[in-house]
Amino acid sequence: MAYDTELADRVREQLAGESAVSEQAMFGGLAFLLRGNMVVAVSGQGGLLVRVPPEETERVLSKPHTALTEMGGRRMTGWVRVAPEEVKTSRQLSSWVKLGAGYARTLPAKGTKRNH
Repeated sequence: MAYDTELADRVREQLAGESAVSEQAMFGGLAFLLRGNMVVAVSGQGGLLVRVPPEETERVLSKPHTALTEMGGRRMTGWVRVAPEEVKTSRQLSSWVKLGAGYARTLPAKGTKRNH
């Protein structure tokens, strides 16, 4: 399944005020990176993957329509899958993008591929 291009446009709008934002095909979708660190990815399976502080994973998973991300059969602490119904409104989406961006800002900068 291709990722939701409308959701990707909405994420771009949310990150418009940030500097050093880039996009990269990743995880079967489109990832948005801040200084080379992933903030969120619009998933090819629908919804978002959000990078969160690992120590906050359990708290974040108590929110509706969330699940711990699994890749290659491995549970990924610090990576949360958010279902499409949890990002329908701008307010909902904004809270997830802010959470991912807040964590990405705490990480050391990496090289970026394509800046927007």
